[in-house]
Amino acid sequence: MSQVSTILNKALNMQRITEAEALELWEQADILELGLVAQAIMLKKHPNKIITFVIDRNINYTNICDTKCKFCAFYKTEEEQDGYVLSYEDIYEKIEETIDHGGTQILMQGGTHPTLPFDYYLELVKGIKERYDVQVHSFSPPEIQHFSKLTGLPVGEVIKQLKDAGLDSLPGGGAEILVDRVRQKVSPNKISTSQWLEVMEEAHKLGMKSTATMVFGLGETTQERIEHLSRIRQLQDETAGFTAFIPWSFQPSNTELGGNTTSGIEYLKTLAMARIFLDNVNNIQASWVTQGGKMAQIALYFGGNDFGGTMLEENVVRAAGTQNKVPLQDIIHFIKEAGFTPAQRTTQYNIIKSY
Repeated sequence: MSQVSTILNKALNMQRITEAEALELWEQADILELGLVAQAIMLKKHPNKIITFVIDRNINYTNICDTKCKFCAFYKTEEEQDGYVLSYEDIYEKIEETIDHGGTQILMQGGTHPTLPFDYYLELVKGIKERYDVQVHSFSPPEIQHFSKLTGLPVGEVIKQLKDAGLDSLPGGGAEILVDRVRQKVSPNKISTSQWLEVMEEAHKLGMKSTATMVFGLGETTQERIEHLSRIRQLQDETAGFTAFIPWSFQPSNTELGGNTTSGIEYLKTLAMARIFLDNVNNIQASWVTQGGKMAQIALYFGGNDFGGTMLEENVVRAAGTQNKVPLQDIIHFIKEAGFTPAQRTTQYNIIKSY
C-alpha cells in the first residue's frame, strides 16, 4: 500500500493525521481520491445528508480603514470622498429588509476606522437587539483588536462589553493565512497570527462561538496552508469554540497585490484537505461567493456540508471584481440536484426548516 493510501485510510478511520501526512496528501494525492475520502468523512459526521444554509446579510458599516491590506479593494481612507460610515437608521433599514426575506443572521464587518469611538459599536449592537430578533454575528478579530487599541481595554474585556450589549458570535474574518511571514507580506499593518488566535480564544472562554476562515492564493506555500489549519485545529482542541471553517480563494482584481485567481481544482483540494485535517470541526462551508453556485455544488462532494449564507448584500469580495449571486431558490436547487436535503439553519447550526 502506498504512503498516500495509508494516510487516506487513517483519515477514513477517523484517526488524526499529522502535518507531515497532510503535506504528503496535498502534494501527492489525486484530487478525486481526496474528494472521495473528504466526502466519506463528511457523511460520517452528517449521515442525514442534510446540507445547511443561513439566510443573512453582510452589512459593512464603514469602508474607512487604516490597515490598508494589499489584497483589499474595498477600503478607503478618511480623506477620500467615497468613504462612509452608515447611520444606525441605515443599518436598521437593512436589517428590516433582511428579516422580511426570512433572515435570521446579521454579519457586520467594517474597516478599522481610526476615529470612530467604541460607543458607536456598543450602541449599535444594543439598538439592534432592542428592536429585532436576529443573531448578531459580527466584528472579526482585526476589529476586536482595533477596539482594544482604541479603548486601552484588554481584548477579553472588549468582547465581554460587546457580548453584554448583545453580540452573539464572531465571524472568522481577518485570518487570511495564519503565518506571520505571509501576513507581513500582504497586510503588514494588520494583526498578527497570535493576535487573531487571542481574540478567538478569549471569545470562546466567554462561551461565545465563532467561525474560522482561510484566504488562500496569497503567495503562501502548501506547508503554510497546513500550518494555518494546524493552528485552527489546536485552538479547537482547547476551546471547541469554532462552529465552522470557511476557505476562500483570493480575488485579485482591483487590489494592490494583484496576481491570478486560484483555480477551481485548487479550491476543491483545499476544501477536501480542510475536511480531512480538521477532524474536530463539524462544518465546512462551500464558498459560492468566490466560486459561484456550480463550484459550490461540486464542493459538496469534496467535504462541504454547508452552503454558507444567502447574503442579501456583500461588498468586499464584489469590490475585488467577483460578483456571484445565488438566490435562495437556486441554493435549494443546487443542494437537491446534488442529492442532498437543503435546510435553513441558525448561526449555531440548529435546523429551522427543511426543504
